[in-house]
Amino acid sequence: MQQGIHPETRKVVFMDSATGAKFLADSTLDSKETVDYEGNTYPLIRVEVSSDSHPFYTGKQKFAQADGRIEKFNKKYGLKK
Repeated sequence: MQQGIHPETRKVVFMDSATGAKFLADSTLDSKETVDYEGNTYPLIRVEVSSDSHPFYTGKQKFAQADGRIEKFNKKYGLKK
C-alpha cells in the first residue's frame, strides 16, 4: 500500500436509531459523540437502518406475488382465462 493516501481507520460503535441496537466495527467515520461500549469509550455513529431493523433481515419483508401481477395484467388488457 502506498503510504499517506489512505484514511485512518478506528473502532466506532454504530447504533440503530429504530431499535437501539449497537455494534462495534472498524470505520473511517468519526464523531464528536461518544458512548461506553463493553468497557471502552468509542465514537458513536447513529444509523437509521441496520440488520437489526431492516425488514429483509427481520423476516417481515413482503414479497410481491407473481400470480397477482399476472392477474392484474390480464384484467387490465381484457384477457380471459
